[in-house]
Amino acid sequence: MILLFRNRSELAAELLGKALGVAVPAYEKAVLAPGDLTECPPVEYQADAVVVLSDGDPVLAVVVEVQRHRDPRKRWSWPVYLASMRARVKCPAILLVICTDATTAAWCAKSIDMGHPGWRLAPPVAGPEAVPVVVDPGEAARAPELAVLSAVAHGGGLDAPPILEALLDGLASVDEDRARLYADFVLMTLPEVARKHMEVLMAAGTYEYQSDFAKKYVAHGKAEGKAEGRAEGKAEGRIEGKAEGKVEGKAEAVILILSGRGIWPSVEVRDRVLACTDVWQLDEWIKRAANAEEAEDLFV
Repeated sequence: MILLFRNRSELAAELLGKALGVAVPAYEKAVLAPGDLTECPPVEYQADAVVVLSDGDPVLAVVVEVQRHRDPRKRWSWPVYLASMRARVKCPAILLVICTDATTAAWCAKSIDMGHPGWRLAPPVAGPEAVPVVVDPGEAARAPELAVLSAVAHGGGLDAPPILEALLDGLASVDEDRARLYADFVLMTLPEVARKHMEVLMAAGTYEYQSDFAKKYVAHGKAEGKAEGRAEGKAEGRIEGKAEGKVEGKAEAVILILSGRGIWPSVEVRDRVLACTDVWQLDEWIKRAANAEEAEDLFV
């Protein structure tokens, strides 16, 4: 996740202004600054990422910290990060904390009493609820890193399909290596059913806006799947490692596509789909699920 800010420094300002309502001064460019905040005596303080917004001169330093769990030590080191950056770049400094779960976000948002009268540090925290939902392919192409955060925060819910489709379109706007890195990262963080659905979008032909990146990713996955014989993967070739895993993933994808479109299959429909072991039949049901008006239309 830190690479999102290192690859697109503007992401720090976008989250602060658009998602968290923090007043961000006007700036012409955002550049990555060294995160080494070590001072003498030699105690090392290393921020995850530091972004400096400037308009000729620095106007705001953003210290970005990715926090996945509670760490009481941060309540002592975070103020040091800000004071060090403020002294180094001679401009205001702000702490931006990124959290992937709501519980950790709530803990990080608690103010830190500095002891000095009137001085309390209340970190702006971008938890799952604060991250914007990106479903517009054009927006995803303009800010692919924001689309990645959107997919990580919201891609496991019932409204996942348009979020994941926008992400895949957005990945086509960056170089292939970065796109593959981002796709792998999203797939790694998604719940299993959503992950399999994203794989199906990329590989099974139901993703009507299938981008050049998705096609290359699938081809890369096929090559790796043949070479490694892996059971799981990020595209069609990787899924082909084991027949059982492939069948299970496609069956779950049928159910997820239906539910994502607001169609809730009955117990009988679910049981029939999940019990199917015919890969060809599951592929056909996946295609029908994309346009079905009722769950029973799968079997027409």
